[in-house]
Amino acid sequence: MLNTFLTTAAAIISWSLVETFAHGKPSGLGAASGMVAGLVAVTPACGTSGPIGAIALGLVVSPIAYFFVAKVKHMMKYDDSLDVFGIHGVGGIVGAIGTGILMAPALGGAGGEDFAMGGQVWIQIKAVLVTIVWSGVATAVLLYVVKAITGLRVEADDERQGLDQTTHGESAYNM
Repeated sequence: MLNTFLTTAAAIISWSLVETFAHGKPSGLGAASGMVAGLVAVTPACGTSGPIGAIALGLVVSPIAYFFVAKVKHMMKYDDSLDVFGIHGVGGIVGAIGTGILMAPALGGAGGEDFAMGGQVWIQIKAVLVTIVWSGVATAVLLYVVKAITGLRVEADDERQGLDQTTHGESAYNM
């Protein structure tokens, strides 16, 4: 519980500092995004890291997630309106790989006497790669199934008119 609090607090501060340097001031949405990035990153490391490692993880994850949200998404032009990949995906990867570092007993982690940081980091990297491949293949299969049954997008005219009207036959707002 303490590690979760420390990571999220550090991630909020870190994201806010990055926004201040980038835009001149922090935002509430940025603070919330930093909090979520911290929560995602600490999830794999929560039970094995010490308090100092938890703070370090929070400070590191936000600038990396911010870069993916603010820069990579626009460079690659992918549609991620809720920044799921930039915050959850990247934050989870940082946390999973960071677990291999934060487990070190010298950093207050729960690794044993025979703990080898390089070996554990390599194990974490392999686990992340397997997860990415598995998720990619499963997503592709599901996309093909959904596309065959219902299609992946509605018609452009339906989207412009509003899906509440064209799909559900009702108005979401009475104006």
